[in-house]
Amino acid sequence: MIHNRGNNFRLVLLTEILIVTALLVCGATVAGAQGRAVTKSTQIALQQPLYNEYRGVRIGMSTAEVRTKLGAPMQPGDDMDLYVFSDKETAQIVYDTAHAVKTISVDYAGGIGAPDYKSIVGTDVEVRADGSLYKLVRYDSLGIWVFYNRTAGDAPTVTITIQMSPVR
Repeated sequence: MIHNRGNNFRLVLLTEILIVTALLVCGATVAGAQGRAVTKSTQIALQQPLYNEYRGVRIGMSTAEVRTKLGAPMQPGDDMDLYVFSDKETAQIVYDTAHAVKTISVDYAGGIGAPDYKSIVGTDVEVRADGSLYKLVRYDSLGIWVFYNRTAGDAPTVTITIQMSPVR
């Protein structure tokens, strides 16, 4: 009888250990799955650029589509169009060999008309002591990067660039 109690005790103890282990494993799996879902969701959110077009022009558009959106360039070319919208705003649209946009670079003289850096590259920008700032954000899953640069001085030039990442 004592022998059976010992076996029963071991069986109950073993059963409890298995149940606790199963709950821990299931809990870890659920938590892990939730963690992956949150991570994936966050990653998707992080992979969506804050700034991905300029005046309706996006990476990959054809020369014809760009010229429809922006009009006739001041200096047209097979590999690049130069647009001058004012004495404070210019844009260079660079094309690849298939005549699709691979770079959009916009300059704002004196910073006039330039969007705030927060709407381009987010808030984690180090402003240097001289007032200049620079940040490059890569969106590897989209194959592009976004760049924001503001020079120092009383009349800073702001340059914003969207570019296809080089093929690795």
